[in-house]
Amino acid sequence: MAASRINIIARSFSSSAAVQQMVKPPVQVFGLEGRYATALFSAASKQKSLDVVEKDLIKFQGLLKTDAKLAEFVKDPSIKRKSKVEAFKGIGGAANLNPATTNLLALLAENGRLGKINQVINAFKVIMAANRGEVVCEVITAKPLDADSKSKLEGALKSFLSKGQTLLLTTKVDPSIIGGMVVSIGDKYVDMSISSKVKKYSELISAAV
Repeated sequence: MAASRINIIARSFSSSAAVQQMVKPPVQVFGLEGRYATALFSAASKQKSLDVVEKDLIKFQGLLKTDAKLAEFVKDPSIKRKSKVEAFKGIGGAANLNPATTNLLALLAENGRLGKINQVINAFKVIMAANRGEVVCEVITAKPLDADSKSKLEGALKSFLSKGQTLLLTTKVDPSIIGGMVVSIGDKYVDMSISSKVKKYSELISAAV
């Protein structure tokens, strides 16, 4: 079922009359945003425009942060979907965006999914990083890591990589996890935070009472 939905989305992205078999991404991304990103990767691969599409999306994501009117237009539920579709087709032409990029924006507008645009772009970035042999890793800790701890962590994480892969590590601070860390590497997710353990033990205690 999921595969057929991705194929439907891929046909919407394609500018050709016939759509061949899906091009599988080097890493699986999940959720609604994952389906759009996967279909976009397939369409852009066939058009040999992956790098151009990635640059388009990064540029558009930046505009959403700096252009208040564009951000409001994307979020405004009172604007009809058809109007948003036509607007994004116009933007695509005026900004000389790749057809696959324009089709993505128009399709999200048509389906009422523009609220997911940042997640779709981020999912596409993960796929593209994997396509270059890069493994995206995010580590969340309660307090900032010092240089020595970060170096040791990076060394440990690199042991999970395959030959030819490189690690793209980002660290974030979230005091709510109390301690420990939450690690996302590639398509894997490990929650080693104290907050998750507290929640688990609290649920066990509640169930026993």
